[in-house]
Amino acid sequence: MTTITTTNNRQAVLSPTRHATEAGGALAGFAVLARRRLALSARTPRELIIPVLNPIIFALVIAPALAKILGRSPGGIDYMTFVAVSTVGILLPFSCMSSGLGVLVDRVSGAQRDLLAAPVPRSSLVAANMAVATLLSMLQLAVLVTCAALRGADFDVRATGVVLFVATALTFSIAMYGISEVLANRIPTQEEYVATIGAVAFAPWFFSGALFPISAMPAGLTAIAKFLPLTHMLALLRYGVLDRHGSGLHDIWGMSNPTSMAALSFTVVVAFAVLFAVLSTRVFARTAVR
Repeated sequence: MTTITTTNNRQAVLSPTRHATEAGGALAGFAVLARRRLALSARTPRELIIPVLNPIIFALVIAPALAKILGRSPGGIDYMTFVAVSTVGILLPFSCMSSGLGVLVDRVSGAQRDLLAAPVPRSSLVAANMAVATLLSMLQLAVLVTCAALRGADFDVRATGVVLFVATALTFSIAMYGISEVLANRIPTQEEYVATIGAVAFAPWFFSGALFPISAMPAGLTAIAKFLPLTHMLALLRYGVLDRHGSGLHDIWGMSNPTSMAALSFTVVVAFAVLFAVLSTRVFARTAVR
């Protein structure tokens, strides 16, 4: 009995230690992988600046020009600020899709095979890539919002609104990177991947209420827009820092309580992020062994 008790006690002591060591090793591996991806994705300032140039031009040049012509949106919102927020819907998908291209290059001609032999979970590769892609997206978003504010965008800055704005943009970035990771592991060549960027990153933007309310479109297109996560994301961003009445949310849900509608739309964005975060990990695990 004494021997059995001693053995069990030793196992009880060593088991948490072993799990803690494994957890520490996984965390250290994640940190190394994240630093590697960051070094590859942001080796020069040019790699950070170029993805944000088009949205900045849109926010600083096109948005003021449209505002001068149109004045205010139907909800009485400053149209320049309306479009400035809309450019986030271009920036985040394009930034994440660009990060996915780096993953494809790594898979086809880079060091992915060597990384698969490292003593870390394969999910850590996806998580590290996703963390870096999201970080870069948030840095570019900060630049975009700063430039728009300096140009004269009239943001309604409140603590709760800013938190909602950041949380929504961050969650949507995770979702978009999940899509890019799936495509990067399923599409065989860089040329084919680049060809999908327009369809994935840009096409939905025109149907998501970016330039006008979705209620201004034909009924069929309005119905389609309500299913686009990008539509929910833009409506939440505007509710956070621009439109406290939630007119964009009302166009989606048709309810009178902005808080309830915001909760529903945020749930849609979160579900979208969880779905593609899980899917990206599974697709990577299946394709990595090929």
